[in-house]
Amino acid sequence: MTSDTLPSMRFGYISNVIEWLAGLDPQVLLLGFAVLGIGLALPLVVVALGRLRRLRLATGAFYLLLGACVVLLGVAAGLTAASLRTYQRLTHEQLAARVSIRQLGERHFALTLQPPAETPRQFEVRGDEWQIDARVLKWRGLATLAGFDTVYRLDRLSGRYADSAQERSAPRTVYALSPEPGLDLWTVLRRYHRFVPFADALYGSAAYVPLAQDASYAVSVSAFGLVVRPENSAARRAVSDWR
Repeated sequence: MTSDTLPSMRFGYISNVIEWLAGLDPQVLLLGFAVLGIGLALPLVVVALGRLRRLRLATGAFYLLLGACVVLLGVAAGLTAASLRTYQRLTHEQLAARVSIRQLGERHFALTLQPPAETPRQFEVRGDEWQIDARVLKWRGLATLAGFDTVYRLDRLSGRYADSAQERSAPRTVYALSPEPGLDLWTVLRRYHRFVPFADALYGSAAYVPLAQDASYAVSVSAFGLVVRPENSAARRAVSDWR
């Protein structure tokens, strides 16, 4: 083995490590960092308590502070992983949900929301149109290298009226579609985006289409936001008349 081959071997090893990390689920990666952080903090706390017991206050306080910082970083990684569990990974335009509608009365509809591989959810919606909102998080730099894809979360479903005066006075129907985690990653990134360089963009996206008897729609999401497309003749007719 010559000295010229050593740099290439090191580069190959680093590349393999990067590829392995990129292949991991980001939630698993963050949970790993959380466990590692807590595991590293325990010896530091033990050392700190031993030095404080021997009245070595300066070094004891230093190790205790260092251990506390490592624990906080581990807890932050764990909470971030928990928050990411409420989002879906997005690598291309994909189906987010199917929606079917049945009319109950005047401007009163039963709406069934069916996300892929999930139990259908039933809602009663009032108005002329229905609207769905989502949150989208895009990453860059080291976050992308670590395997963080763009993620989204369906956020809200609501009815809306075509007339703005009715929108203010008529009955409103609004439903939350996702549970709020203990740490809301969206809120943290929005508030401290200047200090989080690996967050490329975070934005809300919404789309609305007409409510109509027997109409079926497909809700798709991409890195550019939500798209709602009619899936049957009733929905296509409603969209055509609405335009």
